[in-house]
Amino acid sequence: MTGYGRAEETVNGCTITVELRSVNNRYLDCNIRLPRLYLFAEEAMKARIQNAISRGKVDVFVTLDNAGAEKVQVSVNKPVADGYYAALKQLAADYDLEGDISVSLLSRFPDVLLAEKAEEDVEQMAKDICSVLDRALADFDQMRSREGQRLKDDVLSRARTIEDKVALVEKRSPQTVAEYRTKLEARMTEVLSNTQLDPARILTEAAIFADKVAVDEETVRLRSHIGQLREMLDKGGATGRKLDFLIQEFNREANTIGSKCSDIDIARHVVDIKAEIEKIREQVQNIE
Repeated sequence: MTGYGRAEETVNGCTITVELRSVNNRYLDCNIRLPRLYLFAEEAMKARIQNAISRGKVDVFVTLDNAGAEKVQVSVNKPVADGYYAALKQLAADYDLEGDISVSLLSRFPDVLLAEKAEEDVEQMAKDICSVLDRALADFDQMRSREGQRLKDDVLSRARTIEDKVALVEKRSPQTVAEYRTKLEARMTEVLSNTQLDPARILTEAAIFADKVAVDEETVRLRSHIGQLREMLDKGGATGRKLDFLIQEFNREANTIGSKCSDIDIARHVVDIKAEIEKIREQVQNIE
C-alpha cells in the first residue's frame, strides 16, 4: 500500500530525521539510506520495519545534523608540558632570567593541550535513530489507515454490486428453463404436427436442460466468497495475499456461470460481475 511518514527529533544535540515512502509491491522490499558513519543502525531499523510492514516497496531516508553536538575531550599532553616546563626553568637558570612560568604561557606551546572527539556510543545512537523511526512508522500507519478505509469502502461497494447482479442471475435462471420448455414444445409441435406429443419427453428434455444450465451451486459459492471478503476486511491485519487468492475464486465461479448460461440477459450480468471483480482485484493489489 502506498504511504508516507516522517518524524524529526533532537536527541543529545543531534537532530535526526526519518522519512518513509512506500509503493505497492507483492512482497516487502526495504531500502534504507543512512549516512555512511551510521550504517551500524541499519539492521535494527530493518527489524522494526519488518515488524510493522509486510508488503510493499519501502524507501527509508535518514538524515542526521549534529552541528554543535560533537563532544570533544581536552587533555594535557603531560610529557610535552613537562619538557616545555623544564626547558623554561633551565632557560631562566642559564641566563639568570626572572619571570613566572604561567599556565597561559605553557598552554600556548604546540601539542601541550590535546583536543580529541569523544567516541560515539553506537548502541545508544542506534536506539535514538530507531526511536525516531518508530514515530515515523506511526505517522506512516495513520496515512495508510486512512487510505485503507477508502479502499475498504470501495471494495465493499463493488461486492454489493456483485451481489445485486448475482440476485438477477438467480432470478433469471429458472425463467430460461421455462422459456426453453415452451420453445421445445413449439418446435416439436411444428416438426411432429401429425403426432401426439409425449409430455414425459418434454419434461425429460426440460429437466436435462435445467440441470445443464443450473448455476445454484456457483451463485451460493460466490455469495459465500463475498461473505469471506467482508470478514477479512473487518478483521484487518495483513490480508492482501489471502484476498488475492479469494478473488481468484470469485473469477472461477463467474466464469463457470458464464460458460453454463447461453441466455443473453444472464451473459450481460456475468460481464458486469466480472468487471466488478477485476476492479476489486486491482484494489486488492493495494492492500497489505
